[in-house]
Amino acid sequence: MPITGIYGPDDFANRPHGRIDGQVNVQDISSPRAAPSRAGAALPMPSLDWTPEVERATASLYERVKHVIPPIEWPLLAPTIKAINELKRARNAVILAHNYQAPEIFHCVADIGGDSLQLAVEATKVKAGIIVQCGVHFMAETSKLLNPDKTVLIPDLRAGCSLAASITGADVRLLRERFPGVPVVAYVNTSAEVKAEVDICCTSSNAVQVVESLNAPSVIFLPDRYLATYVASKTDVKIIAWKGACEVHERFTGEELRNLRDGDPTVQIIAHPECPPDVLAEADFTGSTAHMINWVRNKRPRRLVMITECSMADNVRAELPDVEMLRPCNLCPHMKRITLANILESLRTLREEVTIDPALAMRARRSVERMINLKN
Repeated sequence: MPITGIYGPDDFANRPHGRIDGQVNVQDISSPRAAPSRAGAALPMPSLDWTPEVERATASLYERVKHVIPPIEWPLLAPTIKAINELKRARNAVILAHNYQAPEIFHCVADIGGDSLQLAVEATKVKAGIIVQCGVHFMAETSKLLNPDKTVLIPDLRAGCSLAASITGADVRLLRERFPGVPVVAYVNTSAEVKAEVDICCTSSNAVQVVESLNAPSVIFLPDRYLATYVASKTDVKIIAWKGACEVHERFTGEELRNLRDGDPTVQIIAHPECPPDVLAEADFTGSTAHMINWVRNKRPRRLVMITECSMADNVRAELPDVEMLRPCNLCPHMKRITLANILESLRTLREEVTIDPALAMRARRSVERMINLKN
């Protein structure tokens, strides 16, 4: 059914004024989210020269990405990749990487890769003392919520998210005042402050399941208006939405996809549910990044369009080179703030460390753990 209402900052006269954009300011998250780097913790900068030893040590890694990284570029990447993998062992660290990270990160230095749900679940199983989050800041916060006693690092504090920046904890409280007794579901693409105010979190993988698990006639679903619309189309629960959107996915249009089909009627199109409804209407399959990857593995289409972030297509093509990828994709500028260079620097200096106020973390952790503990 259609969403029953959609609200945003302008709908609340008493809303505290704040910045609503996709950019994360270092000052905004230096407290409580980021701790100062540890004095004296830096290790020496390793050599980043391309040598026969580096070539031998990284040859098996290049096999993973040879279909998406030209041979001429590998000597520029391999020394840093080797250094990162050595520093991981020296630091007893593990690297978590989202599906939107570049192939040289996702396939060559990450220990665990996946979508937001996979990373959240795997974060609870990590044995290493240090987690380096190759993703955006809300992902690093989620890892810290689930690992309060571990050191969680994010290589660039400015790696924000337009969805997370679209809503505050105060906004959630205002929604609760307007709709007393209605449970609140937060997409995991939100800050710890927002997670602390809601009943349960979800990802695009389990959003419908989470909404229906509440056994309520109506649910407030925030902050992604398009994911809310998708969920509403899959359930009889009345959905009250927020006016947030992913700046990557909202730029796609149904017309763009129709033009692709006109050029090649045999092309397969799969889309992320953060896309607008007219885009999803043109897709052969809609699902989270993990579900999209599984679809490609199972279907092995000849020609494919993945309506999501560009690196996702690169990472799938690295694994499945027989699938021809057409490229009407959009880059996430925030994900692309994470690079091999700043991952190396993060491991070398133990910066930037993510911390969350313990009282806030306790409340936010509850909503994330409730999601993880749902029976599949």
